Amino acid sequence: MPRVMKCLVYIGVAAFLHQLPRFFDRRYVPQITVWRGHFEEVCRIEMAPWVQAISLDAYFITYYGFRVLFVHLIPCTSLVVLNVLLFRAMRTAQINRQRLFKENRKSECRKLRDSNCTTLMLIVVVTVFLLVEIPVAVVTILHIISSTIVEILDYYIANILILITNFFILVSYPINFAIYCGMSRQFRETFKELFIRGAVTSRKNGGSSRYSLVNGPRTCTNETVL
Repeated sequence: MPRVMKCLVYIGVAAFLHQLPRFFDRRYVPQITVWRGHFEEVCRIEMAPWVQAISLDAYFITYYGFRVLFVHLIPCTSLVVLNVLLFRAMRTAQINRQRLFKENRKSECRKLRDSNCTTLMLIVVVTVFLLVEIPVAVVTILHIISSTIVEILDYYIANILILITNFFILVSYPINFAIYCGMSRQFRETFKELFIRGAVTSRKNGGSSRYSLVNGPRTCTNETVL
């Protein structure tokens, strides 16, 4: 757990430092304009002097390049590799489970079954993440190419794609929650204990957590207690 907390802190600090220049890369200057026959003072947005000093191209290429590399490319590539390894591990576990079942080693078969269900849940969650993140990475890369090398992107279509991808990112959160609820018995029980009154009492009075009054005995095909 301490390593997990350290990793979360490091990721949070890196994300904050990555977005920090965006708070200072623009400034608002007053400008006089004519509105309905009268002179009115409005605000105009322009890039900060330090951004102009290093050039707009260098600033935005660095910013979006870092974003594509560390926010999209490396995480998505790592998760694709992880998904492949998890799928191979699950296939190997299925073969081993069939062998243990034939040898009538039920206790080891049960442990392997729980591990296999956990692997399946991770594969589903990672796949949902990749389905919503890869399109964002593609649009960002096309934006960098269109802004620096050759204009290949229709920004009207790009804005629509960004809205659609952001919508699906938001939709993926309740989908992940549904996946955890549907495939992890321990997640459901912990959620009930934290947010539903009387769940702790009913669990204490109801006996073992390996059985549910609603769902009946746990199955080995699509659910895990981990």
